[in-house]
Amino acid sequence: MNIKEEIHALSDEMLEKLERLVVIPSVEGEPLEGKPFGEAPAKALEEGLRIADELGFKAVNLDNYCGYAEMGEGEEIIGIAAHLDVVPEGDGWTYEPFALTRDGDYVYGRGTTDDKGPVVEGLYAMKMLRDSGVKLNKRVRLIMGCNEENGSECMKHYNKVAEELSYGFTPDADFPCIHGEMGQMALNAYSKHTKIISMNGGFVFNAVCDTCTTVVPAEEGLKERLEKAFSESGLPEYKVTEENGELHIYAKGVPAHASMPTQGVNAAGVTCACLAEAGFEDDFVTYYNSHIGTACDGSGIGLKFEDEFGVLTLCNGTVRTENGTIICTIDVRVPVTLHPEDVRKMCEGKLEDENGRMEIEKLGEPLFYPRESPLVEAIYRSYVDVTGDTKNQPIVIGGGTYAKYLKNVIAFGPEKTEIDYRIHGADEFIRISDMEEAVLMYMEALKNLLAI
Repeated sequence: MNIKEEIHALSDEMLEKLERLVVIPSVEGEPLEGKPFGEAPAKALEEGLRIADELGFKAVNLDNYCGYAEMGEGEEIIGIAAHLDVVPEGDGWTYEPFALTRDGDYVYGRGTTDDKGPVVEGLYAMKMLRDSGVKLNKRVRLIMGCNEENGSECMKHYNKVAEELSYGFTPDADFPCIHGEMGQMALNAYSKHTKIISMNGGFVFNAVCDTCTTVVPAEEGLKERLEKAFSESGLPEYKVTEENGELHIYAKGVPAHASMPTQGVNAAGVTCACLAEAGFEDDFVTYYNSHIGTACDGSGIGLKFEDEFGVLTLCNGTVRTENGTIICTIDVRVPVTLHPEDVRKMCEGKLEDENGRMEIEKLGEPLFYPRESPLVEAIYRSYVDVTGDTKNQPIVIGGGTYAKYLKNVIAFGPEKTEIDYRIHGADEFIRISDMEEAVLMYMEALKNLLAI
């Protein structure tokens, strides 16, 4: 039996392990004593470490921030860093989000690709490497984090209490591998004056606002004009109803990850555009359309920019109303050749006018490794050796991963760029054939990194 057949023979076992993780709705919750990200992420970590123990690895819990599975001996550590926390399920699922549903080669459930599937793939890559009899002159450690989706405090804690990795990868992005990650800027936009009674939508800051419910005062003919505007907007679903002198607007867009906002449709943005089209005069609508809009390119705040590695993107993730003020979360992904202070200067003086304002909440550094670096070459070679594909080259992405928090780590899979695995959206899935191939690639990557 060759190595591919051996991995294929283990696919049902891997799916059983994956199911044990997917059924835990490990969305960040209220901090509890000894459980910094709440009950569910801690439970997922406990289960992940139990699986590691069953597979014969040393399993260590680091204060429920994260934990790791380890094998081998030596001072140096080759690492895999994956996460067990997930974003909320959101709306529109055909399948049960916190269950594992198999349909042929497809397996559906929240976290199957982002990132519980890769946790299982990494564990089985370690198992296959160990069982192959390769002499391990270094340790191999798979880190399981619990807060990647909301700030990666888990990796900051790891850096405080655990040993540094010599080299490694995080299976939380795309193949063939990622040699750069854009910087990230988070902003909040605030209304100053608005006639809008309430506006609420979206479910996380780092995904396109996929639904939006808005209430505005009724005006003569406004309902009809709004319905006309929405009918021409291309939205998959909308509804405008009138009651008690108010218009209630429901808009359903298309979810997408904040690093790829053009793949989605921003329901809040389309709502503001339609309100303006229908003649609803409002300060915040004017501010939104001029500063945020639906273009996703940051042009409204002076941030339109592109370099050889990528295009700056802007995503409105959530919108909510608090005490009469509308607040929008804005997620900007910044090309790797721009430094944070460059970005600040570009938008300086363009964040506020008489109709609204934005405040910068966070401004992070990009990550970049030259294509010819030993780390990139070792990981890319494992992809080529398994797939035979030399057409696809290492890339730079808009997403941010654990690679920004761990030394000498880059992102490597699990997604193929031509497939939408619906991460952060409804009906997220993984393909069993891809899962098996990823185990082999991760095994080869570990061997290559051990040889550096």
